[in-house]
Amino acid sequence: MEELIKTLLVKAQHDGVEKLVVGGVICMENKVLLLRRCPDEYLSGLVELPSGKVDQGEELLQALAREIKEETNLELIAVESYIGSFDYHSGSGKKSRQFNFKIKTDGNIKINPEEHDEYGFYSVNEINGSSLNISEFTKKIILQSMPA
Repeated sequence: MEELIKTLLVKAQHDGVEKLVVGGVICMENKVLLLRRCPDEYLSGLVELPSGKVDQGEELLQALAREIKEETNLELIAVESYIGSFDYHSGSGKKSRQFNFKIKTDGNIKINPEEHDEYGFYSVNEINGSSLNISEFTKKIILQSMPA
């Protein structure tokens, strides 16, 4: 995993990515945990994976553990696999790349009410057949990580 992460970071730098973001796919009984952004947040109402910015000097997996804890109160137990990434422009206009990992966690979910106002576990069919406000990028990551 260490070599893969080095390669991902080199490619991101080469591609002119200005902001690194990590996301975690947390599954329970063939459903994935999704969070909904608060009404007063950037992209309000968007349903997303637990995710967040990598701080200066922070390693990707350190950032992943920190963000999972901050957003869900869950402890990162293990990184099962790297799923993929997607690029987008942040609220400040920076070219951002979100690296997504399938992970195992432990604990009880308690979302940060300053960032998200709702959470739920959704099956692939629920995600595909619903009116969830979810990006196509996030859908693709979920489809790559879960059985239908």
